Amino acid sequence: MMSHSPDSTLHPAVVDTYDRPLKSLRLSVTDRCNLRCRYCMPEAEYVWLPREDVLSLEEMATLAGYFADLGVDKVRLTGGEPLLRRDLPRLVRLLLQDRRITEIALTTNGVLLADQVQELYDAGLQRVTVSLDTLRPERFRQLTGRDEFSRVIEGIESVGKVGFGNLKLDTVAIRGFNDDELIALIEFAKHYQAEVRFIEYMDVGGANEWAMEKVLSRAMILDRLSQHYGPIPALPERGAAPAQRFLLPGGTIFGIIPSTTTPFCAQCDRSRVTADGMWYLCLYATSGTDLRKPLRMGASPERMREIIRSGWAVRRDRGAEERKVLERGGRRDGGLIGIDRLREDPHLEMHVRGG
Repeated sequence: MMSHSPDSTLHPAVVDTYDRPLKSLRLSVTDRCNLRCRYCMPEAEYVWLPREDVLSLEEMATLAGYFADLGVDKVRLTGGEPLLRRDLPRLVRLLLQDRRITEIALTTNGVLLADQVQELYDAGLQRVTVSLDTLRPERFRQLTGRDEFSRVIEGIESVGKVGFGNLKLDTVAIRGFNDDELIALIEFAKHYQAEVRFIEYMDVGGANEWAMEKVLSRAMILDRLSQHYGPIPALPERGAAPAQRFLLPGGTIFGIIPSTTTPFCAQCDRSRVTADGMWYLCLYATSGTDLRKPLRMGASPERMREIIRSGWAVRRDRGAEERKVLERGGRRDGGLIGIDRLREDPHLEMHVRGG
């Protein structure tokens, strides 16, 4: 399949029922992962997407072009673990052929990063985010089920060496597990000119045994850090960016993504396409739109754009806010979706839809 050529025709901006624009696309390139993190995919085995259903790199670039026709200008490559996808730099180059896509970023667990970072940089990738939940090798092994801590640190070190700036480190903050490492993580990030983003533990999926008591809230994070650093002012909000950013004495900036206690649904401009072409309008959505089928059946660019436009126009998703409402009735504990249903439909797993 040929890559989609940018359409020079002006298309009206597409907004959903809450006037949220379609601006950011999270493109999952694989459902596979080389770690088994407790909060994401703790099971030993999963039902994987059929290989024949997984989109080619050209198909992914073509779909991204249709989204760009309707206003998307930022693409984040996710997984699973995206560096498991062969020839990922070629996808970066394909996406960059569309000048309307102004930012291509990558979220990775870092295990394979050092081996591929130079090629990704040369291809034109602009930003890298590495998941790092602990600085203790034994704790890393407990969390991920793998002994790969040293390779993750090597990957983080490699980012600056090849020339990337604006490195971000994503930390899922889990009460009673890594809540004693907040300061250490910030100091570690300083060394690499990186910005830590603490993410509240989210109740997506059903295999992770989520419970509200495990959530380290934004308020708790700020309280613990202020005891060490002193008063911590907030920085001005940045549009639809999920992280709330804060300034420490000395100029260090860190972020908090408070999806569980303070959802940001009202500003959410992102949607997700899985590696096999299912389009989800919300991380919490339980159903999606199949874009692979019309794409492979030869649907015209006009038809593909209409599927996306009409899907976004009726979007009412406020998934994180709806989950929060359940707290009032004491009905939130436990994952969003039961594990039996997850095994029946792997698309409901967070690692498939690019968390």
